[in-house]
Amino acid sequence: MNQNVMVRTRVRAIALMTAVFSIFSATFATAASSTHVSVPTLGPAQIALPIMHSGESPKYKRIVALANGSAEVIAALGYVKTLVGRDIASTMPELAGVPIDNPGMQVSVETVLKAKPDLIIIDANTSPSSAIATLKKSGIKVISIADAYAISDIVPKEKTLADLLGVPKAYAALSKAITGISFPKSKATVAFLYVRGTASIYLIGGKGSGADSLISTMGYADSGAALYKTPFTDLTSEALIAMHPDVIMVMTKGLQSVGGITGLLQLPGVAQTPAGIHKRVVAVDDSLLLSFGPRTAPMLPLLRKEIDTVLSR
Repeated sequence: MNQNVMVRTRVRAIALMTAVFSIFSATFATAASSTHVSVPTLGPAQIALPIMHSGESPKYKRIVALANGSAEVIAALGYVKTLVGRDIASTMPELAGVPIDNPGMQVSVETVLKAKPDLIIIDANTSPSSAIATLKKSGIKVISIADAYAISDIVPKEKTLADLLGVPKAYAALSKAITGISFPKSKATVAFLYVRGTASIYLIGGKGSGADSLISTMGYADSGAALYKTPFTDLTSEALIAMHPDVIMVMTKGLQSVGGITGLLQLPGVAQTPAGIHKRVVAVDDSLLLSFGPRTAPMLPLLRKEIDTVLSR
């Protein structure tokens, strides 16, 4: 695994764990702060999982989906009833009835085998390796799939899982959602900041952060990706002022961890940017923003609307 992938994986893992241990339902309601300015907040309650109904019979009937986002894709294809186990990061309501097989993000071999699956799906981040080795020796089919770190990875991942289940019609219907999406170009610039005040982590999203593909697809320019060719760079006042973003995008729990918009404005350089001066900040649920799955397509127009709203300030 190269360094860029390791950094992206680590950032998403922290975000997912934060979301898992502090799950909440947000509305388009906003997060208020002592500055009396609201921050549009987008959460899972606004993004229903699209579910296909192709009528096809899947090749596997008892699936443990441990690869990041794989349970979500299988449910969206229309086969949530085949799932007998999922990863802890798959937190959407549609999967509430599926047992978690990797508490603490560590696979429980006993729990997996007890479910008597006929297929186990993993990815490069499924751990520990000793558990994976045991499962591979069990005689149960274990398939490793690629993770998704950008919008361009969504369709290939959906196709891989649909091919595995043998449901091409379901794939054709599901893939239309992301391939058909487009937005008008905007001159506005957006910066993604990954912040975790409780861990003193303050990063600027650059090229390959994942957020850059969301920002560009929505028609904006990613000011961090324009300046930095690596996924994440330490936040400095000089860097942020040079980026000059019109809007700052953060994860919901990250924003809360620094004390809301009041605390965000106290981070180096934030208050000196157009985004900071006009308090143009939008927040998206930690488990949703970089999920790159079936919920990404319905999320984008809502996120674009929120960004356009704060741009009017």
